[in-house]
Amino acid sequence: MDRMDPEGNEYNPETLALGYGYDPLLSEGSVKPPVFLTSTFQFKSAMEGKRFFELAYGLRQKEEGESLGLIYSRINNPNMQIFEERMAAWDHMEQGAVFSSGMAAIMTAILCHVQPGDYILSSAPVYGGTHYLFEHILPKFNVRVIQVPAGNDTAALMDEAAQEIGVEKVKMIYLETPANPSNIMIDLESISSLAKDFSSRRKEKVLLAVDNTFFGPIFQRPADYGADLIIYSATKFIGGHSDLIAGVVTGKKEDIKPILDYRTIFGTMANPFTGWLLLRSLETLSVRMRRQAKSAKILAKYLMEHSKVKNVKYPALYSSDNPQKKIFEKQCTGPGSLISFDIYQGEEQAFKLLDSFRIFRLAVSLGGTESLVEHPMSMTHADVPPEQLENFGVTSGTIRMSVGIEHISDLKRDIKNALAKI
Repeated sequence: MDRMDPEGNEYNPETLALGYGYDPLLSEGSVKPPVFLTSTFQFKSAMEGKRFFELAYGLRQKEEGESLGLIYSRINNPNMQIFEERMAAWDHMEQGAVFSSGMAAIMTAILCHVQPGDYILSSAPVYGGTHYLFEHILPKFNVRVIQVPAGNDTAALMDEAAQEIGVEKVKMIYLETPANPSNIMIDLESISSLAKDFSSRRKEKVLLAVDNTFFGPIFQRPADYGADLIIYSATKFIGGHSDLIAGVVTGKKEDIKPILDYRTIFGTMANPFTGWLLLRSLETLSVRMRRQAKSAKILAKYLMEHSKVKNVKYPALYSSDNPQKKIFEKQCTGPGSLISFDIYQGEEQAFKLLDSFRIFRLAVSLGGTESLVEHPMSMTHADVPPEQLENFGVTSGTIRMSVGIEHISDLKRDIKNALAKI
């Protein structure tokens, strides 16, 4: 199956997820790709092996119509490649790279594109593991990260930060939108314009990388607004069943090539069985995410009207005069299924609430078929100083809720009963 139909129209992602990048005739007619559980692949001849390695190590340019042949599963594997092609198509990108975890994707994508002395401008808050990478690991490589609050003024704040350190030192802009766990959104077009401005002044490309885990690839496509790299924890919605750990990056070939080179040497690729599981999950991604978002909208509205809930951050409920609503309506097609809300009391009452759920499971992660709740300040974002989190709108009373596919009436009743106990 090609990416385009005979008339030149691109197939929809939901269709591509079931057929693109795979020829059943190459696998005994199997309708679904089999699991290629092999570490190495046999060459047809010594010359073929030589030519494959020349491409793998950049010793020569590809000839017209030539592609990298199968060599070794640390470099490439059919299960990985099919998934990468389908993800790239979904994101309106040219190429993808799948990894052993979301953090492996983030780390590899960053380290191959920055050098000692470079600066990264990042929105905040970000996922706790990303924050740890930024604060404790990258500085050891003399790579500095400046974080500014996510929101309506992110572009202006990043511009101010760049002027202070020197625009020529900025190599990458890194965003999470919506932010984790506050659900605050960032205008991608304004940041893309900033990256282009920095690139012209630095006379070298300043990459815009977007963690699209919360909304993508169903409800938000950052490539349409100027993103160079789109990053996911595929453990979440893409995997969708809480039974695998994986990450993926998509982008233009010129930006993905060094990531693939580093992945080969770092050994941060996903294994073949994980690649197969991701292909399985990708087929139902649209159905699951839309069902989860439908339920989340109902539950967010219920929470917003409850007397024990101080506030609710959920994109579909922004008021018409809130600038966040304009961002949401411009770059998103749906609100997702992550709800961030605050209760009036602090940690003690938050813990009591979390311990009172019966259907919502008290666990970190998100995007699975099951509904989850957690306490960001003491769990996923425990490494971030509390006062810093509070500046980003995350308090000791903040709860992050990931809505699954259980029946909506049961989920609503579970929230009602849990809130009644605090």
